[in-house]
Amino acid sequence: MRVLYGTGNPAKLSAMQRRLSSLDIEIIGLKDLKVDIPEVPEDGKTPLENARQKACAYFDAFHIPVFSCDSGLYFDNVPDEIQPGVHVRTVNGKYLTDDEMIAYYTGLAQKYGDLTSRYKNAICFVYDDAHRFEAMRPSMESEPFLLTLKPHSSVINKGFPLDSLSVDIKSGKYFYDLPRQDMDQVAVEDGFLQFFQEVLGQIK
Repeated sequence: MRVLYGTGNPAKLSAMQRRLSSLDIEIIGLKDLKVDIPEVPEDGKTPLENARQKACAYFDAFHIPVFSCDSGLYFDNVPDEIQPGVHVRTVNGKYLTDDEMIAYYTGLAQKYGDLTSRYKNAICFVYDDAHRFEAMRPSMESEPFLLTLKPHSSVINKGFPLDSLSVDIKSGKYFYDLPRQDMDQVAVEDGFLQFFQEVLGQIK
């Protein structure tokens, strides 16, 4: 089965392709379509609302099986108004570049200390006009990690700029220094693989 991943982010596409490589599906991204891509609003209040908006819009546009994901970033012990939630890249109405994200979040770490953080993730998969599957489960959440003040000395990972500030609590290593297999699991949690295994079992 050929399935469209509703993202233009090549880093996210590659991570998902590797993570789901054991399944009998071919995952392509928006740029592989080589057509005009519609603008899709992402004004939901939760990751699941945003994932649903994107998946439904891309299915209406292209009429092929499509899924979209969205995530929110949440910190322990910071004021509610500081919580990024679904607005990880948008601060005070401004969409941040990778470099601006690094500057903003290192500023938060300087103010509040290393931030115990987690991503809450959601997915919506539209198979056809009659079948839509979606989930936002604890198994899709990332393990807690630290967002720290000092960036990794390596180059910013385009598409995942906060990886350069993110430290795995168990090993004490930056995400950049984790093995590829562990990095893929950080980007695409076990819950996504379980979700597709369940969905494919239902539509076959």
